[in-house]
Amino acid sequence: MRYSLWMYGGAKECEVDVERSARGQAGRHGLISEVARAAQVSVSTVSKVVHGRRDVGEATRARVEALLAEFGYRRPGADPGRPRRFLTVFRDLAGPYTLEVVRGIVTGAAEAGAHPILGMTNRQSISRWLDECETLDAAGMILVISMLAEQDQQRIVEQHIPVVLVDPLSEPVIEIPSIGVTNWKGGRTAVEHLLELGHRRIGMLAGRPHSVAGAARLHGYRAALDEAGIAVDPELIRSSDFDFEEAVTATTALLALPQPPTAIFAASDEQALGALEAARRAGCRVPGDLSVISFDDTAVASMTSPPLSAVRQPFEEMGRVAVRTLIQLAEGKAPPTSRVELATRLVVRESTAAPA
Repeated sequence: MRYSLWMYGGAKECEVDVERSARGQAGRHGLISEVARAAQVSVSTVSKVVHGRRDVGEATRARVEALLAEFGYRRPGADPGRPRRFLTVFRDLAGPYTLEVVRGIVTGAAEAGAHPILGMTNRQSISRWLDECETLDAAGMILVISMLAEQDQQRIVEQHIPVVLVDPLSEPVIEIPSIGVTNWKGGRTAVEHLLELGHRRIGMLAGRPHSVAGAARLHGYRAALDEAGIAVDPELIRSSDFDFEEAVTATTALLALPQPPTAIFAASDEQALGALEAARRAGCRVPGDLSVISFDDTAVASMTSPPLSAVRQPFEEMGRVAVRTLIQLAEGKAPPTSRVELATRLVVRESTAAPA
């Protein structure tokens, strides 16, 4: 049978062959439930057999294996001549951060001989994408989204769907692996750079209050000031989305303070771009009157005027690790840890200097 998947609102059609099992419309995960009922065991037990776990009795294993064969179940990746497919789902496909993550995942997939299929949650819910994962007989999903609803997390865990999260805003349940970076250390490094230049009144454009990554970067900011013996001034911290326009508004408010900051640490490149624009509108020279440092270091950071100093996220390595982890899950291998944090590094350019 031929199945047509439309991406980006129908801009591109990707036709893939979908091998149906002997149970007709039942997907791979649905078959596991049917086998569990027929064998009178739990779905978890069938999943353990599928993934080669040893903590299943021989008699039970033999019964489940026989039913899997009878029901026409085919393990993911069992056909070595067929390339692996996996879904990669974003909130949207806009902004420099998303572009860098896409590039990393595509690079990692190419190295692993796999094929990513891109999708967005602003066009289709996570629940529907989980259905697509079954329908397309995909190896699993990489999710680059803000939040994962509790019911979706529960379904992923209960049905043993291979899923990896990249830089989630909130921590998932422990059974769902996630890939991120050392946000706290990166935030502290950014502020330490400004302190070494001589800045003492440092503002911060923080991320969303409920964001794990944003909160860690804010804690790093606080830690650096505390270690330098500088009291944290709440008036210098402005929380917003990782968004250009909100950053323009927040920076304008900081520059209007009776004692404005001499430097600003932005929790993302988009916020740093907003800070540069607000400084331009206020007639404030960067870095002469105001130093700006960012977190991300996407491609746009080196193209701004002046080029941004930034804490660099290893986007390509994040993609590679996410793909490798997903393939491990699809092959029934448990990853060594449920949370991977990759190291960040400071890149100094022209947007930071000693205070005037």
